[in-house]
Amino acid sequence: MIRFESDYTEGAHERILQRLLKTNLEQTSGYGTDEHCGRAREYIRKACAAPDADVHFLVGGTQTNMTVIASILRPHQGVIAAATGHIAGHETGAIEATGHKVLTVPSGDGKMTAEQVKEVYEAHWNDSAHEHLVQPGMVYISQSTENGTIYSKAELESLYQVSRECGLALFVDGARLGYALAAEDNDVTLADLAKLSDVFYIGGTKVGAMMGEAVVISNEAYKRDFRYHIKQRGGMLAKGRMLGIQFETLFEDGLYFEISRHATRLAMRIQRTLAELGCAFKYASTTNQQFPILPDAMLEALKKKYSFSIWEPAGAGHTVVRFCTSWATREDHVELLIEDMKRLHAEGRRN
Repeated sequence: MIRFESDYTEGAHERILQRLLKTNLEQTSGYGTDEHCGRAREYIRKACAAPDADVHFLVGGTQTNMTVIASILRPHQGVIAAATGHIAGHETGAIEATGHKVLTVPSGDGKMTAEQVKEVYEAHWNDSAHEHLVQPGMVYISQSTENGTIYSKAELESLYQVSRECGLALFVDGARLGYALAAEDNDVTLADLAKLSDVFYIGGTKVGAMMGEAVVISNEAYKRDFRYHIKQRGGMLAKGRMLGIQFETLFEDGLYFEISRHATRLAMRIQRTLAELGCAFKYASTTNQQFPILPDAMLEALKKKYSFSIWEPAGAGHTVVRFCTSWATREDHVELLIEDMKRLHAEGRRN
């Protein structure tokens, strides 16, 4: 079975494994206070052009989202997110479990607009009973989104501006950030994110690491006591160097960006082939997630050899599916998929 259902089906990049083995018997201090974590922090600060940013390493995306959000919000506040946002639909109520409501807005492509944020904010404060309602205190977006779409620099600037005007924190989930940065139409850099958000994180779990996310805090107001929050929310690893070594390896010479470009290039190879065959797409994604609308007959044939995600029915014998490439996706596997799609498309036309 050749797997395209997610970008975490493989383990970790071999250079990370080699570094972990090489340093295995080193004795270091724990909880992220070691030299490897220190070097990784400096590499990330340099990549973000943010020498004063705080950088913390957590074990996974869910722990990161719940820790950051709970550390910023007051008990009576909630976080604004697209209805398709990861925290709204794929974290088993983790945010609500910390005592904070996710305030969702509709989204057709996974993104949220500055206008929607302003509407939520004004609707709350214009309600005469607002003190009986959850107060919006934060804005959450993903780069890239659950639907593979990305925010442009202009969109990010607008969201940051409205967040400032409304006194809301802006938090960017970067679980798949590498693939967003590698998108051919992307104009946002790590330095832009550091300037245009209060907190964001660089995902490692889905981009070459065995596990781990790097949280970058630019806003001074949210730096204090963050390590206490990490510990309380279960995101602090005793053997913290295991995370530091991985990000040290990913950022010391650009490996993170190199492997992200690999995944995105192969995803676009799939997209262009299907477009040439006349297939439509649910979302205009230029990242490693692609959402074609395919005939059910083709999907049944593909399932014998490939795994992929069923997204939603599209009617008239068609279904939206997701093909997801990763840092480790093999070129020959993509070529096999393309050949089979072409063959099945031709057979479908003959029938």
